[in-house]
Amino acid sequence: MLKGIPSILSPELLKVLMEMGHGDEIVLADGNFPAASIAQRLVRLDGHDIPGILESVLKLFPLDTYVVKPVALMAVTPGDKIQPVIWEEYKKVILASKEPFADFEFVERFALYERARKAFAVVATGESALYANIILKKGVVV
Repeated sequence: MLKGIPSILSPELLKVLMEMGHGDEIVLADGNFPAASIAQRLVRLDGHDIPGILESVLKLFPLDTYVVKPVALMAVTPGDKIQPVIWEEYKKVILASKEPFADFEFVERFALYERARKAFAVVATGESALYANIILKKGVVV
């Protein structure tokens, strides 16, 4: 055990976060995301929701300040009537982290899958909210 490390962050996820460099991306994937078939590196945090993981990750993980939008979400598919409420939770968590943040980047579903294939890692979660997938671009620790 270590002091100051949120308990939701597994040793495997901590290792991944440490190995990531500036500009690398990590996907926090909801329960419907095809994580196992897409991930270069798969970290499982089944049974945990994304807002809790996001809050814990942002205690250790700087967002990239060299891009306009270092946080990306899966855009709602045209014709789908869902308005994801989890996005507001994400915004609150990110703002509370004091990381620089203006707005989300919205990425079409299949474009997000392709981006996730190139991501450093994908974290498979137990998140049940729809359109809950989120991509974080790592910044520099100063």
